[in-house]
Amino acid sequence: MSNNGKKEFVSGIKDSVPIALGYLSVSFGFGIMAVSSGLPLFQAVLISMTCLTSAGQVAGLTVITTGGTLLEMAIAQFIINLRYSLMSISLSQKLDGSFGLKDRLISSFGMTDEIFAVASGRSREVSKHYLYGLIVMPYIAWALGTLLGAAAGEILPDMLKAALGIAIYGMFTAIFVPAARKAVGVLAVVLLAAGLSCVIKYVPLFKGVSSGFSIIICTVAAALFGALVFPAKKEEESAQ
Repeated sequence: MSNNGKKEFVSGIKDSVPIALGYLSVSFGFGIMAVSSGLPLFQAVLISMTCLTSAGQVAGLTVITTGGTLLEMAIAQFIINLRYSLMSISLSQKLDGSFGLKDRLISSFGMTDEIFAVASGRSREVSKHYLYGLIVMPYIAWALGTLLGAAAGEILPDMLKAALGIAIYGMFTAIFVPAARKAVGVLAVVLLAAGLSCVIKYVPLFKGVSSGFSIIICTVAAALFGALVFPAKKEEESAQ
């Protein structure tokens, strides 16, 4: 690695510190949740090391613990994580010439909402060394937090595990509440998804619908509703 590459890598690590700290606390909650759901510690950590997506992991955990099928898992993960493909395509426009196919494949694995936001907000082109530095610390923190949470989940009393296990839901709430306050469309989509989830769970007519397909139905239906009823304004219109 050249001196410039080392500087870029260190720069990426420095920019990733706030992300890593946030991931450490959130993944701690996932670790507790996974162990409380019956998964052994090593499986909880393995999930975080191979599937770097909070929403996808929570949905996947639901499918696993309710005995869902591989088809349910595949469809749910595809729908929930589809946005990362769009982020990667968008960010590819800012990558410099150092990126080969191998680098693109590796960096796409570590693409998350926060990493995309930091990388895309950079004022100059993004090098592979910078992006690797931006990814490595959050990845380690996500796996480490899961390990610590899972280990704590095996020794803490049930009451405390239940309290700490909702931390990851607190993160989801912190994500959509500010957006819902600014846009009625976001609020409508969230309420519709929550309402559909309750209907499928408590209405006898939908008793045969599994948790995995419930997630799929609610996600797709709410997204379609938002796209049709609250379409995004064109850039030209919003600029006026």
